[in-house]
Amino acid sequence: MTLGVAACGSSSDSAATPAASSSAAPAASSSSSAAATSADSSSAAPAETSSSAAESAAPAGDAVNLTFSTWVPGMDKVVDLWNAKNPKIQVKVSITPNGGSGTYQNFLNGVKAGTAPDLGQIEYDSLANFRVQDALEDISAVPGVKEAKDSFIPWTWGQVDFAGSGGVYAIPQDAGPMAMFYRKDIFDGLGLKPPTTWAEYAEAAAKINAADPTHYITHFSQGDPNWYTGLLWQAGAKLFDNSGDGVKVNLDSDPKAAEVNSYWQDLISKKLVATNLQGFSPELYKAWDDGSIATWISAAWGYSTIRDNAPAGAGKWAVAPMPQWTAGGNAAGNWGGSSTAVLKGSKHVAEAAQFAIWLNTDPEALTMGNKLGGLYPAAVAGAELPALKEGVAFYGDQKIFDVFNEASKGVDASFQWGPTMTDTYNAIKDGVAATLGGTSTLADAFKLAQEKTVASLEAQAIPVVK
Repeated sequence: MTLGVAACGSSSDSAATPAASSSAAPAASSSSSAAATSADSSSAAPAETSSSAAESAAPAGDAVNLTFSTWVPGMDKVVDLWNAKNPKIQVKVSITPNGGSGTYQNFLNGVKAGTAPDLGQIEYDSLANFRVQDALEDISAVPGVKEAKDSFIPWTWGQVDFAGSGGVYAIPQDAGPMAMFYRKDIFDGLGLKPPTTWAEYAEAAAKINAADPTHYITHFSQGDPNWYTGLLWQAGAKLFDNSGDGVKVNLDSDPKAAEVNSYWQDLISKKLVATNLQGFSPELYKAWDDGSIATWISAAWGYSTIRDNAPAGAGKWAVAPMPQWTAGGNAAGNWGGSSTAVLKGSKHVAEAAQFAIWLNTDPEALTMGNKLGGLYPAAVAGAELPALKEGVAFYGDQKIFDVFNEASKGVDASFQWGPTMTDTYNAIKDGVAATLGGTSTLADAFKLAQEKTVASLEAQAIPVVK
């Protein structure tokens, strides 16, 4: 996704998670997008009156036609399955570019004009932006919605109910729990075991580079701030707090974020990570193929990114849990993931919510979404899909999705996004570019992001807690 990742995108075959396609590698380019586990902040949660909420939650008596926009490949086939089984609720699907490539702005424009689709795919880090613009229907009163909570990985439900705000603004679709892809042959050749802590990871970085100065443990990309956010998420950083009467921005003051920044700054300063490779680039794929880059901390969908773009590594790659900040821990970050939201103004909120629940919980629908669109399901039942229980040939028949299933259990459900994540991401990218160029530091990058994020919030009249 991409997934520029949402965690959804296309994979070249029927494998379980997307390659670097429209949603698989989460893109940071929506129109001031931001998703969020925000709580019931008055600024971020326009309330719907109880009477209108109840009215919208009541199913229509006659047959209805719904419209649904998504960028998941093969979703038209999944919708065909629904239509065949539900003649009184028919869904017309439109396959669109990913959210940051214009689809989100079209959704927002459509809400204002009364022409938005009934349902739309929205990445988790963009939900908050839609919520503050009152562009989402609260579907919590629809029968079956609150009851669906236990059908999903807990942290993904926290993304759509904004950490227990009282409302429900979408149904989780897919996820991007993170782990470590690594070149097993390189580690074995140097007598290294997969690092279980970040301290061990730094030691391995030094040994790999000492053995060959043109080889690095990983690359640090300027253009993937959402990847780096996944690392901060794993560490327990609280970048935003939306639980009060405004948004508290902690980008330059959170101690866990400072710890992560200091760690990676040290690797960058010691030239132990490659700083001249962009994510999802031909140059990176070549480096994976020739072994000059030995690991990639990435999401579940990343398995096909490596497989499809670095074929010479077949049988040489393996997957291990993310290194931990505390030995023996099981914390994981997340990179990517999307939801199915009912957009404001839908005349058939109940039916739209019913379809969204089916789409993201029905075993046959999950199987098709996984096979055709490469989705790593947010539904608990998704872990039992055959494709996610089998060994993967490219990875030496390792059952790599067992690793990601465990990782998903260690993702912090309380993590919150800010309401203007595109502006935050852009500021981080600018700061990282200066850092990699040797003229700044990651600490300075987050000071810049703090300033620009606060300015962005204030420009949109979103209260900021100082």
